[in-house]
Amino acid sequence: QVQLVESGGGLVQAGDSLRLSCAASGRTFRSTAMGWFRQAAGKEREFVAAISWSGSRTGYADSVKGRFTISRDNAKNTVYLQMNSLKPEDTAVYYCAARESFPTITYVRVNEYDYWGQGTQVTVSS
Repeated sequence: QVQLVESGGGLVQAGDSLRLSCAASGRTFRSTAMGWFRQAAGKEREFVAAISWSGSRTGYADSVKGRFTISRDNAKNTVYLQMNSLKPEDTAVYYCAARESFPTITYVRVNEYDYWGQGTQVTVSS
């Protein structure tokens, strides 16, 4: 089992930055691939970013590429999502997800992840 707790969400203006954190506990964090997803009101949950457990590979949705950066600190059992140049369309609940993995694999689908956090709200005003 892996327990995930997100933090760092809030209300910001367009163009601002936020850094989300996801603290993991439970099974060995180093062997888990991590991902960030988001769900806007009335929409399906969508992929945002992913990182392999080695940290050597990352992946991003086209909508956030160049603005968001995913990273991890295995010593702190934490994964981060640095969000820059935020837009109103980035408004959503952001979820952290985890799954057991090989070192260099990333995953982009909701059903590929086994563990989820409770989510943190990000609201971007225009």
